[in-house]
Amino acid sequence: MSSSVLAVEGEGFVSPGPGTFVYPPAFGEGTFVTKPMLIVILGSLAVAVFFFLAARRAAMVPGKTQFVGESLYGFVRNSIALDAIGKPGLKYVPYLATVFFFLATLNISGILPLVQFPATSRIAIPLFLAVISCILFNAIGIKREGLGGYFKNMMFPSGIPWPVYILLAPIEFVSTIIIRPLTLTLRLTFNMFAGHLVLVLFILGGEYLIFEYSGVVGIAAGTVALLGSLVLTAFEGFVQLLQAYVFTLLSALYIGGALQDEH
Repeated sequence: MSSSVLAVEGEGFVSPGPGTFVYPPAFGEGTFVTKPMLIVILGSLAVAVFFFLAARRAAMVPGKTQFVGESLYGFVRNSIALDAIGKPGLKYVPYLATVFFFLATLNISGILPLVQFPATSRIAIPLFLAVISCILFNAIGIKREGLGGYFKNMMFPSGIPWPVYILLAPIEFVSTIIIRPLTLTLRLTFNMFAGHLVLVLFILGGEYLIFEYSGVVGIAAGTVALLGSLVLTAFEGFVQLLQAYVFTLLSALYIGGALQDEH
């Protein structure tokens, strides 16, 4: 936990805030690698190594690692790509699986012992992935319909009186090009930010009540807070996996929309 949220002697308990998400260089002054950056690097390596091991000795009768890898990959293929896009979505399963497992790993790092920080609470990471998804589904639409046809179908859908286009066209353009990646980014970032902040508050608040406030009331309240943090940790783990699923599902839906004749 960041030292900025610890209680200062004589000043009472200091509530955690945005400073909780600010980390100094991990290897001392003069270096640039921070804890969130390390989580991204190690998380990426963990996903890559796991699926390499799962596919390295593929067999008709899978071993444990291959079975787990195939099951996880099959979840993205069947429950996201096929459900959201249909058979054309099989082409995009590698991308969707990469996004899902990368996000799931970085999200779940928020409740892992010793790590305890969701790297996706830093807006740059969700924004980068949202921009990639945005470029991908727009590129798919342009490839299918041509640049003019794509933006024509996007901004001027058929069957609408022409005066409405004056208002509808810019709304559709902003919605597709700006709002979609923005909502993907903010939904994930704020969920990870808020969840981590609440966990820090319960844990540090419980610790303060037990060791600093003392007394029967302090110990009782602190114990309740710490026990509550265990429940919140389990709930946060569910939310972290859910948000990885939602981000990937919405990316798949946007790709599916770009593959339709009108979107």
